[in-house]
Amino acid sequence: MKIAFVGKGGSGKTTLSSLFIRHLAAAGAPVVAVDADINQHLGAALGLDEAEAAVLPAMGEHLPLIKDYLRGTNPRIASAEVMIKTTPPGEGSRLLRVREDNPVYDACARPVELDGGTVRLMVTGPFTDADLGVACYHSKTGAVELCLNHLVDGPGEYVVVDMTAGSDSFASGMFTRFDITFLVAEPTRKGVSVYRQYKEYARDFGVTLKVVGNKVQGPDDLDFLRAEVGEDLLVTVGHSDWVRAMEKGRPPRFDLLEEPNRHALRQLRSAADATYASRDHERYTRQMAHFHLKNARSWGDERTGTDLAAQIDPGFVLGENVTASA
Repeated sequence: MKIAFVGKGGSGKTTLSSLFIRHLAAAGAPVVAVDADINQHLGAALGLDEAEAAVLPAMGEHLPLIKDYLRGTNPRIASAEVMIKTTPPGEGSRLLRVREDNPVYDACARPVELDGGTVRLMVTGPFTDADLGVACYHSKTGAVELCLNHLVDGPGEYVVVDMTAGSDSFASGMFTRFDITFLVAEPTRKGVSVYRQYKEYARDFGVTLKVVGNKVQGPDDLDFLRAEVGEDLLVTVGHSDWVRAMEKGRPPRFDLLEEPNRHALRQLRSAADATYASRDHERYTRQMAHFHLKNARSWGDERTGTDLAAQIDPGFVLGENVTASA
């Protein structure tokens, strides 16, 4: 399953995504974790110290390698140079799988040891001083979008992406790449405003959206969230001494996480697993083509000097039964 965590800045989405990743790892599930936020904190939330987090390879710095590998022998793509972030796979493209080893993971992923298991961590890379005034952060997330377009996952396999804060997640078509999106919301007016934006933007794309209420301290907070988000409210999470210790860099064993919060994580996994049976591979592939055409007409054709619409393979549907190019 491909799972996104979104929410306004400071809502706790990185903390909750890291807890969910730990929960999956403790259960022995294969996990690829991706930090796609402008503030790169997922590595620290998974227990890396500052020095370890600082040397994680940025996906954007390996974009030529990613493009060249994913292009494979696809005859619709003349060269890696004419691939853009939305280029969809087709016959001959190489695909990524959660459990395999491949050159993309070799270059961009690093193993992180957690209680009970190991996850692969990939990061977009931080927004640096050199980027100020000359680059958009979403140019960095293009590598993530390209990989998600070419990634095939099966039941019991998880790709968890900590997305950039707020409605900035809609600056690309990446928001349609997920089986389920968990929106982390505090019980405040500001906390639910991002939910309303996300719900509005996503309504025409079949996005499965569930709200995780965070920092819920009592019945009034719960009633507020229920009134504001209705049936989209899946679970709530309150104070956690375990999380406080983790944020100080001294996390206890994960099995000491408070039972109410462990129960919430089990509900998140159950909700994610339930989306697998209702996957619509044809719609997923159509949405890739939709956003590719939008980007091609807006800027891609002019920048590459190529008719990028020709990269779309009309007979190709991305699904578990598709085999990668040699």
